[in-house]
Amino acid sequence: MRIRDERPGDEAAIALVTQAAFAAVDQSTHTEAAITAALRAAAALTLSLVAEDDCVIIGHIAFSPVQIDAIDGPWVGLGPVSVTPDRQSEGTGGRLIREGLSRLASAGTQVCVLLGHPDYYPRFGFAHDPALTYEDYVTPAFQRLVLSGDPPAGRVTYHPAFAAT
Repeated sequence: MRIRDERPGDEAAIALVTQAAFAAVDQSTHTEAAITAALRAAAALTLSLVAEDDCVIIGHIAFSPVQIDAIDGPWVGLGPVSVTPDRQSEGTGGRLIREGLSRLASAGTQVCVLLGHPDYYPRFGFAHDPALTYEDYVTPAFQRLVLSGDPPAGRVTYHPAFAAT
């Protein structure tokens, strides 16, 4: 398996992987593939990586810009991250996350946020920070990872593509 940048022509495979990955997830809105497509159409994918095995895309991760207190900054949101059901629990998602975070840190990104399972993401350094809020979510599922600098505080807003789906 290798991880590479998304490239033109990957869109349909990414959509299929994402739909399959979230099909049985009860907490899912089942709009993850549409969100990724909307981010792509808006040129708002800060980083988009695929996991590929034998030239077949088996995983995808998207990072997009976020604002804190309506200010643009070197901040991104992680999500969605998807792995085909038959390849889950093999470490593919973890490799996508680690590779993405490494690239973002090298590019000067300061903070990455996500809304995700509070038992899964701490292994990558994510933690709930009550100083950062997202809409009405007062939950350990909203987490951040500081890649450089001081932890920010304020209200996080995702790209409008998240609301358009």
